[in-house]
Amino acid sequence: MFIKQLYTNCLSEAAYFIESNGEAAVIDPLRDIDAYVQLAAERGAKIKYIFETHFHADFVSGHLELQKATGASIVYGPGAETGFPIYQAADGEAFSLGNISLHAMHTPGHTIESTCYLLKDEQGRPHALFTGDALFAGDVGRPDLSSGDLTKEELAALMYNSLKEKILKLPDEVLVYPAHGPGSSCGKNLASETVSTIGQEKATNYALQPQNMEDFIRAVTDGLDTPPPYFPINARINKEGYEPLDLIFKNALTALSLEEFKRLAKEEDAIVLDTRAPEKFIDAYIPRAVNIGLDGRFAEWAAIFLPFDKPIVMITEKGREKETATRLSRVGFSKIRGYLNGGFQTWLDNKEPIDMIIEVEADELAMDIPFDDQLAVIDVRRKTEYGDGHVKRALNIPLDDFADPGTFADFEDHHNLYLYCGGGYRSIIAASLLKRQGIHNLRSIAGGWDKIVAEKNIETAKETSLLN
Repeated sequence: MFIKQLYTNCLSEAAYFIESNGEAAVIDPLRDIDAYVQLAAERGAKIKYIFETHFHADFVSGHLELQKATGASIVYGPGAETGFPIYQAADGEAFSLGNISLHAMHTPGHTIESTCYLLKDEQGRPHALFTGDALFAGDVGRPDLSSGDLTKEELAALMYNSLKEKILKLPDEVLVYPAHGPGSSCGKNLASETVSTIGQEKATNYALQPQNMEDFIRAVTDGLDTPPPYFPINARINKEGYEPLDLIFKNALTALSLEEFKRLAKEEDAIVLDTRAPEKFIDAYIPRAVNIGLDGRFAEWAAIFLPFDKPIVMITEKGREKETATRLSRVGFSKIRGYLNGGFQTWLDNKEPIDMIIEVEADELAMDIPFDDQLAVIDVRRKTEYGDGHVKRALNIPLDDFADPGTFADFEDHHNLYLYCGGGYRSIIAASLLKRQGIHNLRSIAGGWDKIVAEKNIETAKETSLLN
């Protein structure tokens, strides 16, 4: 028996490859499937099943791509209705895989069709549970992403029963392999581990402590942030199907001349997405371009801020064009029209107009705060980060909120905006979005909160946010 977790940090997503005696299964695959096909070849195995734990909302699954490449059956649990052929497993149904077996365990709660898969070893003993979003290390899946007409409280009640009547009855030594790790928006506060055990979760997971249904519902529904706006879009794509990845690549990997790039940006209102590192972007960039650095949680932020119905043209570092297109496709983007041949240097060489973002050190903010009555400090970190400490009188606008243009309505030309995040990545995204909306009187604090706390002349606090 062979089990490999394939973890993708920028999406906090875990897929699984399982093999026994030449037969393999993949659980919750990503859109790009090369890693699974390669593993099968290395193991001398044939992929027999593609198991889906539910309709994922935070990424586009590779089920259709993998089925096309291998002929494997796509398996969903009870209640799944799709726009393509699947095998719908019955609750408790067993699937043989070499000398082992996987057993469908319907666990509604995160979604209606949520299904875990219990792996039994060569002796028929429970060995591991692939939980999808039903159970994470330290958390459970949020119950407000209903794939039906149920409220979050009704789904939480189903989750309570799924956990109590099925998952918690498994032996303590059974391994827990969830679909996500820390940073995922599919739960409230996932632990740092990406593998656990039933016993460990019983001991440490707040949602698995002895409590009645009413207390459980309150515990898992209180404090939920608004889910990212792209979640329903990705869930629908996973349910209805999508166009082949090679067709997306055919368009996305087109090297555009400067004239064609400009035409797409102007006549077709294409979004100019600049994926260079923030420290390069701020020095010079194409006016109205959005910066989302490829070396951060790129796909997630792209899905939050970029429209799915508009074409995208890319500015990338040389050699990273396919990586950019791949990561965009993982969250459902399909209208990628190509990249500027030669990258941003082509734009510079042709003396096209540029914009820039002013970045200042924390000591300059310290000098400006006492003397500038029009100064507004904007903290774009999450509410929990802000609560742990922030610049006194800073206004907390989490970066997620920048997806709504109305967020900027209170800002006027006379405001001098100073933006900061944890280390500088998110504040540059925010600055590019603000400048795209016509707000130019802004600065980003180099190094973000990490540098601010080191600057002794900036007063910090843990109080309600205010706008000067």
